[in-house]
Amino acid sequence: MTTVNTEKLSSARFAEATDAFVEEFTASVSFDQRMAQQDIQGSLAHAAMLNKIGILTAQELADIQTGLAQIATEIQRGEFVWSIKQEDVHMNIEARLTDLIGIAGKKLHTGRSRNDQVATDIRLYLRAEIDLILVQLHRLQLALLNLAEQEAATIMPGFTHLQVAQPVTFGHHLMAWFEMLSRDKERLQDCRKRVNIMPLGAAALAGTSYPIDRFMTAELLGFTRPSSNSLDSVSDRDFAIEFTAAGSLLMVHLSRFSEELVLWASAQFNFIDIPDAFCTGSSIMPQKKNPDVPELVRGKAGRVTGHLMALLMLMKSQPLAYNKDNQEDKEPLFDTADTLINSLRAFADMLPNIRAKRENMYQSAKRGFATATDLADYLVRKGMAFRDAHEVVGQAVRLGLNTDRDLSELSLAELQGFAAAISADVFEVLSLEGSVAARKHIGGTAPDTVRQAIATARQNLAD
Repeated sequence: MTTVNTEKLSSARFAEATDAFVEEFTASVSFDQRMAQQDIQGSLAHAAMLNKIGILTAQELADIQTGLAQIATEIQRGEFVWSIKQEDVHMNIEARLTDLIGIAGKKLHTGRSRNDQVATDIRLYLRAEIDLILVQLHRLQLALLNLAEQEAATIMPGFTHLQVAQPVTFGHHLMAWFEMLSRDKERLQDCRKRVNIMPLGAAALAGTSYPIDRFMTAELLGFTRPSSNSLDSVSDRDFAIEFTAAGSLLMVHLSRFSEELVLWASAQFNFIDIPDAFCTGSSIMPQKKNPDVPELVRGKAGRVTGHLMALLMLMKSQPLAYNKDNQEDKEPLFDTADTLINSLRAFADMLPNIRAKRENMYQSAKRGFATATDLADYLVRKGMAFRDAHEVVGQAVRLGLNTDRDLSELSLAELQGFAAAISADVFEVLSLEGSVAARKHIGGTAPDTVRQAIATARQNLAD
């Protein structure tokens, strides 16, 4: 049975009240109320501007400021009554303001529309969320630097195709994660520049006939400048898509970190110990210690990428200017911000408490002929062509496989049987310590180079 809401008409234009189901279906107050602080912030700036151009008297401005302050307090205390009949956060606050101060509350909407109001609220909200995300990202980067410095000389196997490739230091591996996060930081900072453009004043789509001062409002709200085109201002969601794209890539990076942590914590690798506070047990297997935090973050990467796809499809084929479709931008955006903040916080809390099992890492690096490339480079320095050296090392590896020995465990005589140029100094090259120490150029895995990279990174973070 169809029901209608006879208590409220959408406007004087309509002869029929909104169907009760449609009213609920189209309302957004259940989720956009989280922008209440930004809505009040925008209204205070708009009211100050309206007072400057003579639309509001000094008393009306004071009443609005007092009323909005009371509403902010009510919301903070959980005393504010949200009504679905008022559709969204904007109308709920405006209706309550009018109840409190009378006609001045109705004057507040002069020179603006819900279209530019919501676009402004979203940008204010997202700007604040990016700042919070950057704080957590900074915490995680510091945690990585601290752990990398502690493990700058800890030798572990480096992998390609998940096969032992060459020895690296654990600190060097952690600094690779740091570099990924540095790019994420740059993307978010750059995205913030485009978020920080003010659409308020675009009104519904064509601007307003009132002599508003958009530069004043932008300055009061901390925006870089007002937007340049009213049609684009109310319909643009590029900034939301860009943020979610940057967030998706950040979550992909955290997912990659998570996968390595999960592998390293397994009995098969046994490289690290994840603290108990970030793990859970099994309901039937008492020996289990499950790395739930990394696994959950790994899973959440798909969630954020899904939000990116949703926002892209939301905007696909939309004509100018504002369309009701755009109401669907908020839930993916809100959840992306929440997921990024929580995932980064979990990692920033967890990383400082991870313990490296150094001996296990070292012994693992001795397996898989990790110094084979070092032997080839040694032969090249002795005058052999690299392709010939590659063949010689392949023969030595085959002997190692057949006798279950690492290259460093073969005798000098055996090695010289493959190449007469090999002398006793080869064992310096074949040691894991010698291998990592030799890679002392910028970007290399030598412990001293890693420490220098950490020092540079610390300075960059401080700057």
